[in-house]
Amino acid sequence: MNRRVLLKALGVTTAGAFLPRFSEAQETPSINNSFTYCLNMATIRGHNLGFVKELEVASNAGFKSVEIWIDTLQTFLKNGGTIKEAKKRVDDLGIKVENAIGFAEWIVDDDAKRTAGLEQMKREMEILAQLGCKRTAAPPIGATNTAILDLKKVAERYKAVLELGKTTGVIPQLEMWGFSKNLSRVSEVVYVALESGEPTAKVLLDVFHLYKGGTDIDTLPLMSTSAIEILHVNDYPANVPAATITDADRTFPGDGVAPVKRILQILKNPERPLIISCEVFNKNYYSKDALIVAKTALSKMKEVTEGI
Repeated sequence: MNRRVLLKALGVTTAGAFLPRFSEAQETPSINNSFTYCLNMATIRGHNLGFVKELEVASNAGFKSVEIWIDTLQTFLKNGGTIKEAKKRVDDLGIKVENAIGFAEWIVDDDAKRTAGLEQMKREMEILAQLGCKRTAAPPIGATNTAILDLKKVAERYKAVLELGKTTGVIPQLEMWGFSKNLSRVSEVVYVALESGEPTAKVLLDVFHLYKGGTDIDTLPLMSTSAIEILHVNDYPANVPAATITDADRTFPGDGVAPVKRILQILKNPERPLIISCEVFNKNYYSKDALIVAKTALSKMKEVTEGI
């Protein structure tokens, strides 16, 4: 199951029925000494705004950094837009595209599918480079419900993706998915990153997926902060077991029981700000005004990082 399936399947969710109020005073610049505040467009994806409008909403909410979804950009291009126009809009808004969410099957055992996946990633990276985006997600799509893969082979495959990054200037972030049979735990993605033998390797973690995959938060200090540039932040309600919790249960950071502050304290990098990107798939939020949702996301991230 991937994000597209989850979005289509979103039904009744048990959390997040109401959006908190926020004040104009909270609309401060979207960076502090430890964190860069970023909006993953999943948070307003259910509003079906389209590529340009999503950027405008993020900018109007106070964000200077975003994570885009590649399919939304591709729809913009298929409908007559150009990458030059997209770049101009990004620049005019003063937005930095930190990362892109895509679903190329780079990890799978099937040689033909994997070759196609690498070709897809290369095409996407070339487009992203023109947009000024220097990162793209590399999740275990295609291997979420398959047999357990040999992690050494996965490391070789991730190395091949990193080689594409060298030619395009877009670095693939090895993404952990807690619901997947492969790459569901921090120990697995860190192992693959190390075994790739590439110093450019990076891992992409997520508060929800740490819980879903069963990673013990107390072991996070064993991971170097240099291995992670982006953290997806969100929260989840109490009394929902990891075995049954779904993406649709995600809430804004600080609205649930996740140890968000502790995770941020562990993973913040003293040498550069950690990009924290709000990624939720909450249908109750999709029923609200998109600008209010985006403003609330920024407000919540500022609240949860206060004092860290």
